Amino acid sequence: MSVRARLAVLAAVVMVLAGVATAAVVHASGRAAGRDHQQASGPVIRPGRVVLAAPAGERLVFRSTAWGPHRDELVSVPAADPAGPRTASGVRCLRFHAAGGTGICLRRVPGAVGESYRAVVLDADLRERHHYPLGGIPTRARVSPSGRMVAWTVFVSGDSYAGTVFSTRTSILDTRTWRLEGSLEDYRIVRDGRAYRSPDANFWGVTFADDTHFYATLATGGQTYLVRGDVTARTVTTLRSNVECPSLSPDGTRLAFKKRVAGLPADAPWRLTVLDLRTMRETAPAERRNVDDQALWLDGRTLAYALPGDYGSDLWTVPADGGGSPRRLTTAALAPAVVG
Repeated sequence: MSVRARLAVLAAVVMVLAGVATAAVVHASGRAAGRDHQQASGPVIRPGRVVLAAPAGERLVFRSTAWGPHRDELVSVPAADPAGPRTASGVRCLRFHAAGGTGICLRRVPGAVGESYRAVVLDADLRERHHYPLGGIPTRARVSPSGRMVAWTVFVSGDSYAGTVFSTRTSILDTRTWRLEGSLEDYRIVRDGRAYRSPDANFWGVTFADDTHFYATLATGGQTYLVRGDVTARTVTTLRSNVECPSLSPDGTRLAFKKRVAGLPADAPWRLTVLDLRTMRETAPAERRNVDDQALWLDGRTLAYALPGDYGSDLWTVPADGGGSPRRLTTAALAPAVVG
């Protein structure tokens, strides 16, 4: 090949490489612009004071999952404007709930070797009262209406309820005496009127009726059951099968829960359901997507729950009576509580 030909080939190669470099820069700039646009179109978040006993009307407090300096912080919005500007507390939680001026925050604790988790009891000003080490990944949390009793669930093994191989541990704490029931598996189980024991018993998804009584999910023998628990008697009694993550209505007459439906995919098997505790009649809300969450009653008529979204999860609502249709409550949000 002549010198002139070699120079021509070299020039062509340089032009191709220059074109590739230019395309890469343009592509990266486009992606950066896309990210900037996504952040600009996300919720407005400003630091401020967040409390669990709002004096000026009801507010929603939840974990914000929007990207930025306030990701995973508890934020507050007016209940009447859930998609409005958020006030960020500076307190980070993976799971959260609050009632009666008490909050429970399940949080990640970074360490030199891996990470651990902690349950932190908060007062109405989000100040820590006590904390407890957790033996697994946080998944559910609830506070009794008075604020006295607190419950939480962690995955001891596995990280999803959809699989068949997982183990949970559910604890109940009395914030007046600071007595901790480390595991509901220590309670006496009554199934179909008879005492029952099994090494595969798992509990999760506590919801409190009052400071003594609660509902939860028991899994054993390949089945799930709705159980009613008594803290004083340290017993749980099965009421009904195929009930997971129950949530008691404000008037104590209905339970929202997720129900496994035959024929649905193994990784998305649940439909939101409401059970009338007086008649044991089930109602299917208008939400037809898979709901893997412990729903929250915003009031006596409306359920709130998390579904996957662009920032990890969004909060949606649907009427509990089977009417209406689902609507997005707010984006980039998880683990809500109504305070005030």
